[in-house]
Amino acid sequence: MESRNQTSVTEFIFLGLIRDPKLQIPLFVFFLLVYIITLLGNIGIILVTRLDARLQTPMYFFLFHLSILDISYSSDITPKTLQTLLAEQKIISILGCAVQMYLFVAFATTELYLLAVMAYDRYVAICNPLLYPVIMTRSLCTQIMCAVYIIGFCNAVIHTVCTFQLSYCGSNVINHFYCDILPILALSCSDTSVNEIIVLFFAGFHIITTFLAILISYTYIITNILRIRSAEGRRKTFNTCASHFTAVFIFFGTLFVTYAQPNSSYSMEQDKVVSVFYAVLIPMLNPLIYSLRNKEVKAALIRIWKKFLTIFRGFTK
Repeated sequence: MESRNQTSVTEFIFLGLIRDPKLQIPLFVFFLLVYIITLLGNIGIILVTRLDARLQTPMYFFLFHLSILDISYSSDITPKTLQTLLAEQKIISILGCAVQMYLFVAFATTELYLLAVMAYDRYVAICNPLLYPVIMTRSLCTQIMCAVYIIGFCNAVIHTVCTFQLSYCGSNVINHFYCDILPILALSCSDTSVNEIIVLFFAGFHIITTFLAILISYTYIITNILRIRSAEGRRKTFNTCASHFTAVFIFFGTLFVTYAQPNSSYSMEQDKVVSVFYAVLIPMLNPLIYSLRNKEVKAALIRIWKKFLTIFRGFTK
């Protein structure tokens, strides 16, 4: 692309995941299927946790919000990715790019803290079962969720403002399939060293803080489980947090590889591959993990399905 001054740059162009035109259609079909499964799975979790009276507990209150976040940041990335896969010119306006970045950072940061809160919820339920209803009240859970959303959206403001106050006077081709922070910074003709420090500091702070909170919670949980004499009791207790542990491992692992590493170790190609996991696949995997490994969710799905069939048969008679 020819050099442009700051005022003439009104759009960015995505380089995308792959450059081979023959693979665009198969990749489009794959992303579309993943997105459909993501929507169906997370909407299913939302309906189950709202409609089933037995799931009106803090654990499923947080799972409800996890599904909302998964739908939100998947919908922020995937539809535009699907559009650019079919378009000859993979264009996004600067404003559209800023909005996409802001929403993705907000939802991803919020999910980090929500996973930490869910770990604390499991700690209280397993280590202090008698005090669980007293500690994890509906009012407290609502306040926690408000705080989590505030942290996420405030963090997004910092990164978006810092990124788009820079000058972009060279190439406008983003070596990525969505507007992520580091690929955008790579296009700036300004000094980005301060921005890179900000990204490393805030990403490192949020990831390490929430990961430590989860680690401490699970240390107490595992210690408590090992004290249970019955093997069956240990298995049942562990199963109550196995789904959450799996989701944490996948989400934190991919984020750590992308953001919590020195800039000298950063690779655009590696980032694109890893980003497919946490931006596209993880929102699909979460409802599968929580539904397939959770007996209460599976039982609730069966109950709701039976009620639906009963109502449907009543209309058809």
